[in-house]
Amino acid sequence: MPSNEREKTGRPHLKRDNQKWVFDWVIKETGNVFHFQSDGRGRIPRSVRNHDMISKHMGLAARRLEKLAEAEAEAGHRETAMELYYQTALLWLDAQHVVFELNDEKKYLHGGLMRCYNKVREFAPYKIEHVDIPWNGTIVSGNLHLCPGEGKKPLVFYVPGCDQTKEAWPHPNYNQAHLRGMHLFSFDGPGQGESNLRGIKLTADNYEEAASAAIDYLIKRPEVDAKKIAVYALSFGSHWGMRIAAHDHRIAACAAPWASFGDKYYLMNEESPRYKQLFAFLTQSKSEDELDRVVSQMHMEGRMDKIKCPTLIVNGEFDPRAPVDEIYRLFDQMKAPAELWMLPDQHHNGSVTAGGRALVWQVDIHSFVCDWLRERFEGKPLKHAGKVLWLDPNGGGPNAKTVSHKRYWYE
Repeated sequence: MPSNEREKTGRPHLKRDNQKWVFDWVIKETGNVFHFQSDGRGRIPRSVRNHDMISKHMGLAARRLEKLAEAEAEAGHRETAMELYYQTALLWLDAQHVVFELNDEKKYLHGGLMRCYNKVREFAPYKIEHVDIPWNGTIVSGNLHLCPGEGKKPLVFYVPGCDQTKEAWPHPNYNQAHLRGMHLFSFDGPGQGESNLRGIKLTADNYEEAASAAIDYLIKRPEVDAKKIAVYALSFGSHWGMRIAAHDHRIAACAAPWASFGDKYYLMNEESPRYKQLFAFLTQSKSEDELDRVVSQMHMEGRMDKIKCPTLIVNGEFDPRAPVDEIYRLFDQMKAPAELWMLPDQHHNGSVTAGGRALVWQVDIHSFVCDWLRERFEGKPLKHAGKVLWLDPNGGGPNAKTVSHKRYWYE
């Protein structure tokens, strides 16, 4: 990267850039660019020796897999082709994400993501509509996964994390919302996917405004029950999701796993250097001081009590971006019926099954959350409103007949 004597394109020079040498070493050794607490190697190929190599080597892996997908499609193997195109889209997604500049490489890699996901939509076992929605003089986009069957159905409005795009979830062969009779809309709000390619600048409050424009569109769809729209917001998306719920009271329920709606000091200064670098790009900040001012407004202070709908929060006991005391402090400000599931000894990307997503990916957070949302659509009251559920791995989970209500391991 250029020295701080020269202007840098895409984002400003940051103090955390001085950690590049150790950040590169951690990437080489772990295969992760964040969430270093997990066992095993991450998704990054071993050929990657530092952060600058990720986009190329993930992109090369995507090109190889896309050729296999093309051959299977030409052979008439639609199901195999769809699976391969979906996996290839995820590789393109990871490759494009690390380019913090709207340049030719970013456009090439994101173009691969869109090209492969268009093939996913072509071969998927149900209809997936790519939707463009006018907003604030530009366009925001989403993927509308229509649940088969007649009549109006509830809709889950999915807010991906800051490292995802709308193509990341759900897997078309295992759509947890559809299995429960619900449509699913996955959104590229400001700071994600197509919004980045359009040059839409992320601000402290424009995500919830863009989401409301999308909801304006969705409630007019004849397939959607306008009174049964819930927000499901994952990881940093939980910050945006909670802001949406406080801003737009048409939301019938809100689920926010892997809580990231607390003080952003932890994410920007104590987590991986990746996050401050990313948000400098997303906010199009010209300096670190400008970035700090924007991020300081990304909070839920004075907003928790404005949420009116039933709310689920899920947090890992040792999530470095969401210390438990910070999450408890905000949770206690809520007036809406809400419950918090605490996952002992877990970090970010925590699992109710406590076995890791690779072990039981089908029955992980997506399934538990979709069950919880369906019950809210059915009008069922929360079983543990206002309480923290301490989900010990041996305790039977959040729906066990007996569950611990405590906040700390020593209680």
